[in-house]
Amino acid sequence: MRLLKLFLCFLIAGSSFLNAQNADRKFVSLHHKNALIEIKTNDGSYQIKPYSTKIVETSFIPNGEVYNPNSHAVVLKPENIEFKVTEKENSIRLSTDGVSVQITKTPFKIAYFYKNKPLISERKGYVKNEEFETLDFNLTTNEILYGGGARALGMNRRGNRLQLYNRADYGYETHSELMNFTMPLVYSSNLYAVHFDNAPIGYLDLDSKKDNSLQYETISGRKTYQVVAGDNWKDLINQYTSLTGKQPMIPRWALGNFSSRFGYHSQEETINTIDQFLEDEIPVDAIILDLYWFGKELKGTMGNLEFLKDSFPNPKKMIADLKAKGVKTILITEPFILTTSNKWDEAVEKDILGKTKEGKPYTYDFYFGNTGIIDIFKPEGKAWFWNIYKKFTDYGVAGWWGDLGEPEVHPSDLQHATGSADEVHNIYGHNWAKLIFEGYQKEFPNQRPFILMRAGYSGSQHYGMIPWSGDVNRSWGGLQSQPEIALQMGMQGMGYMHSDLGGFAGANLDDELYTRWLQYGVFQPIYRPHAQEDVPSEPVFREPKTKALAKKSIELRYRLLPYNYTLVFENNQQGTPLMRPLFFEDSSVSSFTNDKTYLWGDSFLVSPVVNSGVSAQEVYFPSGANWYDFYTDEKVVGGQTNTVQLNQESIPTYVRGGSFIPMIQPIQNTTLYNLRNFDLHFYFDKTVKESTGQLYNDDGETPNAFEKGMYEMLTFESEFKNNNLIIEIESKIGKNYQFTNKVINLQIHNISKKPKKVTGNMFTWDKNNQTILIPVLLNNPSEKKIKIKLTH
Repeated sequence: MRLLKLFLCFLIAGSSFLNAQNADRKFVSLHHKNALIEIKTNDGSYQIKPYSTKIVETSFIPNGEVYNPNSHAVVLKPENIEFKVTEKENSIRLSTDGVSVQITKTPFKIAYFYKNKPLISERKGYVKNEEFETLDFNLTTNEILYGGGARALGMNRRGNRLQLYNRADYGYETHSELMNFTMPLVYSSNLYAVHFDNAPIGYLDLDSKKDNSLQYETISGRKTYQVVAGDNWKDLINQYTSLTGKQPMIPRWALGNFSSRFGYHSQEETINTIDQFLEDEIPVDAIILDLYWFGKELKGTMGNLEFLKDSFPNPKKMIADLKAKGVKTILITEPFILTTSNKWDEAVEKDILGKTKEGKPYTYDFYFGNTGIIDIFKPEGKAWFWNIYKKFTDYGVAGWWGDLGEPEVHPSDLQHATGSADEVHNIYGHNWAKLIFEGYQKEFPNQRPFILMRAGYSGSQHYGMIPWSGDVNRSWGGLQSQPEIALQMGMQGMGYMHSDLGGFAGANLDDELYTRWLQYGVFQPIYRPHAQEDVPSEPVFREPKTKALAKKSIELRYRLLPYNYTLVFENNQQGTPLMRPLFFEDSSVSSFTNDKTYLWGDSFLVSPVVNSGVSAQEVYFPSGANWYDFYTDEKVVGGQTNTVQLNQESIPTYVRGGSFIPMIQPIQNTTLYNLRNFDLHFYFDKTVKESTGQLYNDDGETPNAFEKGMYEMLTFESEFKNNNLIIEIESKIGKNYQFTNKVINLQIHNISKKPKKVTGNMFTWDKNNQTILIPVLLNNPSEKKIKIKLTH
């Protein structure tokens, strides 16, 4: 019976799976060393090891090469698990309770399965030519492919040959084949991922030749890949982010509004801008200083990395004054030291720069001037750069913006301590983030870092990187590509991918575009308007109507802080992205390529308005749930596409029936955040018999607060039976957390008639809004049960 099932699985995989082979590769022998399996062939050897029942790693070591065990991405230690090895005359089966590997000796094949379901197989496997070393695989005819990092190509990236070379694409709009942040990672709609664990530049070919094939092409390095499987999409991403590392929780203030532009020219301008936010009562939590903090001019000063005294005469006082107003200061840094900068001589003397092949500092021209680049792969370069961060963190700087970290210009023949530019190019930003993150762990262990960067590599989330989507055009086309980029990157571990809200490039004054982009911003990870200064990015400097609409969006962003911070916790624990594609739970064909509508957490369905002058747009509502308009409570049954009428004040936003949405009243900044009195919205749906929700809370700044027991968790449960609705609220605290009393304003939506009875609680029924308001008092970590007898 087992053999019959296996045979059927092979048939399901399609002919391309069955025909997998490399005619030139011959099986020689099998060696079993604890958890490691070595398969020797005539041209090299395979090393295969399980990390878990859902992750298996395969390396091919060509004859004459030595295995390189060093990964820049993988942080997971293999579990104590071994393959069960079954060898037959012409096959070897390596089995776990989940992932298994089937090796056919003649003709030689390697195929991967999960719970006997075919995932992927090598076609030619390892192949080398004059230009590239390639790992070659079969694909089935109908699978959809995602990944390769940040691109604007549409959700299904199959059919593209993706260059793996981090490079900025200034002013891109709806199409961008190559951007700042590439990754050698592919996800399949068949619920598996393949990660090619190698840093040097190359290509990821997602069946561009239309022959049902996948190739990873590289100039050099490891021939190592991991096949990752999962039982569903959340599980699959949890497995990948376990392999490459979970994202630490960001500081709570990073969920607030940022004041940012290119850029603020003086201390006075910086303070005046924040004062304008305070005067207009528009919430704001941080201000970002671009390159004018260290120089008056755009060009010629990069690398100074000291406050320019003429413009910023007392930076410590400025930072302290901003902090007193509840506002954090963030500084930009770049890895380039110009030959005209104040630190050039020091950089040469300290020997911290990338070199020529002759061992001299490598200098070259780019937009900002004649420059060298810090060699962060050299211990001295890493230490020198960290000392810059340490100095200004001691000043009170709360976060860092690392710009141009592709690196933007990086000549191929430039030499770093660990390899040529092309060998380390794609991990430069990754190691830069790691440098800052590890510096904080050592020097500022009680502070969560904020690390904003636009370039990285597989696993950069593990070092706290918060990526943005580069220099997007300030246009409708620029806005249209943003949901795709964020959704794709969230799947690839980078859950905080976001855009310069309003668009960055160009002096386009379009109030409708600005409004719609900021409305979208409420339901994406980081709320940071930023642009070239010709047209203001800050709402306080826009005309009154636009300012008022922006203020409304920003206030909603702050009202959602309890919900959003819980998403931060979920991402930290499970790797689940904050923005989630519809196919995470809806298996209709259109959902696999839909980037027009998405889920914000599990409870919100969001459809950004990305076109000018439209009065209606189509929205697909995922099956398996009823959805309620966030602003009107109008019900929509899932599993259909509706034409939704639009208004100026918001974008289409819906809440899943049965959801709990914790909210607060607007606050000026997150230093005022508390849960002593908050609103808990429950979206009653009589078809939902049971539902759950949660609210995570800690001090918003201590690293690993959950693991340290410095947290509280509120859980919510609903049960509907025999026209009785029961709501349970339970509070649990960690061993090192001090509980505070709470008034929870429970608001139950979609109650069309006044309830007969609410046991043990006062309540107010709003006939017009069809809601019940019930105040619930929590005096200690305990459980409260509210019983509501509904009227037929």
